[in-house]
Amino acid sequence: MAELNTVTQSDFVKNANIIFLKAQDEAPSVFRSSGLCKIETIPNGNGNTKEFSSISGEEYLHFKGEGDQAERGKVQQGYSNIMYATRQAANIGITWEMRTQNKYSTVIGQLTSAGRQGVNSMELDGTHRFTFGTATTYTDRDGRTVAIDCGDDLQLFYTAHLLKGAIGVTTYRNRLANNPRVSKGAIEGMERLIVEETYNQFGELKPNMPFDIIWSGNDPNTCNTIKEYLKSTASPDAAHAGVVNVYQGKYRHIILPLLATTAAGAPDSTKRFYWGIASSSYSSLYLGVWEEPHLIAPQANANSEDVQTDDWEFRQRACYGYVTVDAVWTKMSSGDGTA
Repeated sequence: MAELNTVTQSDFVKNANIIFLKAQDEAPSVFRSSGLCKIETIPNGNGNTKEFSSISGEEYLHFKGEGDQAERGKVQQGYSNIMYATRQAANIGITWEMRTQNKYSTVIGQLTSAGRQGVNSMELDGTHRFTFGTATTYTDRDGRTVAIDCGDDLQLFYTAHLLKGAIGVTTYRNRLANNPRVSKGAIEGMERLIVEETYNQFGELKPNMPFDIIWSGNDPNTCNTIKEYLKSTASPDAAHAGVVNVYQGKYRHIILPLLATTAAGAPDSTKRFYWGIASSSYSSLYLGVWEEPHLIAPQANANSEDVQTDDWEFRQRACYGYVTVDAVWTKMSSGDGTA
C-alpha cells in the first residue's frame, strides 16, 4: 500500500472517494430497506418541504333501485402532514502530518468512519420515528426539537387516533392494551387490532389490509421468540409433532438495531422490548431524499487547503426528511406490561 508522502493530491482524493464509497456501501440500511417507510427522491428546485396526505374511498357499493340514478361514490381526504428537509453535515480534516508522515492508517480510519455517518444518520432518524413513537416530539442528538406526530397531531402509537370522515366510529387504537412482550397470545392480540381497529377515513373496517412485517429491536430474547414463531415447522407451543404452525411464513421479521437507543444513539434499555407489526404496502411513513449522503473531496490546485493549518477539508453532506401521515398501518407494544 502506497505511503501518503509518495502520492499526489489528485491521486489521494481519488483514493479517498473510493474509500468513502466502499464504507458507505458496507453501512447497513436496515430501516431504509425494511418496507417500514416509502422513499421519495426530491429533485432540485422543489423547495425544502413536501406535503403528504391520505385519501380513502368507500369499501362498499350502494343500493340502486330500478331506474334510479347511481349514487356517487364518496372519497374522503384524510389528514395531511408536511415533510421538512434537514441538511446534515460534518467536515473531516486531513492534516499535513497525516499526508507526509506515513499516517495512512489514520487517514483511512477517518474516511472509512466518515463513509458510514450519512447512512447511519438516516437510519437513526428513521428508526427513532418508532423509538419515540409514543410521543409527538423528541429532542435529537443536536438538541433540536423534532416533531414526529402524525397528520392528526397525535403520536404514531396511540389509543385513540382520529378519523376525518367517520360516521359512528371516530377513533382507533394501534397500541396494544397492557403492552405485553412477544408471545403467541400477544401476537394474536396484535392481530385482533388488525381485525377490529383498522379503518379507512369513513370508519369502515379494512379487513384486507395486508400486514406482512413483525418489527422489533435486537434484544436476543425478543428476536429468538419471534424466530421460533415464524420458523418452527410445527406449533412452537405444541407438545407433539404434526401440529401446524400458522405463523410460518406469515410475516417478515425486521430487526431494527437502533430501536432501543437514546436520541444520541446510546443504548436505552427502557425500549428493549418494543415490537410491533406493520403493512409495508400501506405504510404512510415517507423518507424524502433531497441529497444522498456523499463526500465532497478537496480539488487539486483549488482553494482546498486551509492556509492557517494546512489541513485538507473533506466535506460530508446529506439532506433528507421523514414524515408520517397516519398510523393505521402499524401496531405496537412497548413490552413493559404497562396498562
